[in-house]
Amino acid sequence: MIRLHCTQKLLAKLPLDATGRLKRKALHPQAANDEAESPLSNWHANLLTIQRRNCVLFIHDATRFPVLATCLTKPDFAELDWWFQDAVMNTLLKSGANEAHMEAAASALSQLVCDSQCDRSVQATMNQMKQDLEHQIWYDNLSISDLAPHSTGAWLAERPCTVKGMKGCVWPKRAIRELLETVKG
Repeated sequence: MIRLHCTQKLLAKLPLDATGRLKRKALHPQAANDEAESPLSNWHANLLTIQRRNCVLFIHDATRFPVLATCLTKPDFAELDWWFQDAVMNTLLKSGANEAHMEAAASALSQLVCDSQCDRSVQATMNQMKQDLEHQIWYDNLSISDLAPHSTGAWLAERPCTVKGMKGCVWPKRAIRELLETVKG
């Protein structure tokens, strides 16, 4: 399972069961790695409303790797697992990940389990990336529906991020690759 720490705004949109998993109309087969904590676990997510469109920004806690899903509708929130996994894989691809990284990520992805716990350091990074995204849209006079979310996630991953209690900074693109190199596929 992948633990997803959601903001209150996002939690209000998600159809969750008592265990924090998404309620779906169609049952998906459960993978063997769905019960154990995945090496890619612990993400934060926030619901952004940009140009009256629902977007979700995901940030991996340890690596600060950003993933963006744009123009989501109400039915899409019930399938957030799929949107998240698709966005992670495509953002990694746009970030220049090699085949070994992609296979490691594919083996580590599983169902989301949502909660409302938060880490202020990760939220600060998320707010900074949100401001960078909004500035890019405003400065380049872009429409959110024309924005390429995976390329934008890769663009956001190219800047250093600070982590509370750590000297120096984290480069998200490099950090996610180092994490994926430790994953047994």
